[in-house]
Amino acid sequence: MKVLITDKTSPKCAEILRNAGHEVDEKFGISKEELLKIIPEYHGLIVRSATKVTADIIEAGTNLKVIGRAGSGVDNIDVDAATRKGIVVMNTPGGNTNAVAELALMFMLGLGRHFYAAVDSLKSQKWEKKLFSGSEILGKTLGLLGYGRVSRSLAKKALALGMRVLCYDPKIKKNLTDEDGIELVADLDSVLASSDYISVHLTKKPETMNFVNRDLFAKMKKGVFFVNCSRGGIVNEADLLTALNEGQVAAAALDVYENEPPTDFQLIQHPRVICTPHIGASTREAQENVAIQIAEQFVDMFAGKGIRNAVNTTG
Repeated sequence: MKVLITDKTSPKCAEILRNAGHEVDEKFGISKEELLKIIPEYHGLIVRSATKVTADIIEAGTNLKVIGRAGSGVDNIDVDAATRKGIVVMNTPGGNTNAVAELALMFMLGLGRHFYAAVDSLKSQKWEKKLFSGSEILGKTLGLLGYGRVSRSLAKKALALGMRVLCYDPKIKKNLTDEDGIELVADLDSVLASSDYISVHLTKKPETMNFVNRDLFAKMKKGVFFVNCSRGGIVNEADLLTALNEGQVAAAALDVYENEPPTDFQLIQHPRVICTPHIGASTREAQENVAIQIAEQFVDMFAGKGIRNAVNTTG
């Protein structure tokens, strides 16, 4: 089979595919026009988040059998269009879980201790020690929105640091405590009202767009620290900006945005916002994990050994 990789991945991805007898082309950062022109040649397409696999690209892929996302989110792939054409869309859940959870934890620690503002102050040759009295996370409550892999990984780290962890997920219908000590709570409002830190880990889909909005911010504990390392669009950015300006949210940390790259920098430039350019999965370990995983999934599928981690059903 012939496979095209259009986003930068670990060399191990192409190596595994070639060792299995497949032809691989790596064309990182190609334009949409070029992709439309060459996609009919390929049986498989591997992307990360940069390539937008739109309906017209899928329609042009007359020989495509599978589209693979070296990562978890597939919002840059038109899954419905692929399904209509009988093309499998698969991702690599778990490969970057720890990387994203570590970034979220770093954000939490940084918010509580005003770490980034303190660093910036001293680099500006100021000694403003009294401005940066912070708070510890020991004994505080972390509220998680979403009960997925990243959420559970972050929860374990927070529990180890002495936090209480509450978790709300739309699928949770009754209160219980899981084997790790995470308190699963069916009532969203009680999680919002009880949490000193809130971290978002919901899957991006139509029903979660603008899920965290003005109404939810109003129900949070005043002075909450807010973190989003999931996907842009789940949090209403204008409402978060208002919550920051009104003091409802003490400070926020963001790795994802409604538009990437952003076009409006009001929220990003807010003095109580720390932010990174969607680097949650950008570790050497995570990128190697997802590259190996997607390559092995392609090899197994092409060899008739089954389809793993498909996000659609093609019949």
